[in-house]
Amino acid sequence: MIMKYELIFYANDRGTSPVDDFISSLSEKARAKIMSFMAILEEKGPFLKRPYTDILRNDIRELRIQLSSNEYRVLYFFFLRNKIVFTNGFIKKTDKVPKEEIERAIRRMADYKIRYKRGEIKL
Repeated sequence: MIMKYELIFYANDRGTSPVDDFISSLSEKARAKIMSFMAILEEKGPFLKRPYTDILRNDIRELRIQLSSNEYRVLYFFFLRNKIVFTNGFIKKTDKVPKEEIERAIRRMADYKIRYKRGEIKL
């Protein structure tokens, strides 16, 4: 049986979703391509490899989207058995993923897990 993964956009305790805000700020073409890559990830989960995804640090992974000369990244982590939680997105302008983006994703992952344990996040 093939497992399908559930996509979740991290939201802070005020209900704001940084990933949703990032995707909404992009052109229609960029939004469509990011959503198509997310659909592939939803189907393949951890079996999706480069060039679509890569592992960064501390369970944080990146979804790698290229459109024309722009490189988009959406960071995420796997949660429980079949959840994929997207933490942040950005346009990549350097060779490496900026350290502050990875650290932001790590903080959001920790926040998500703590709020889940407290019962503040319902799945």
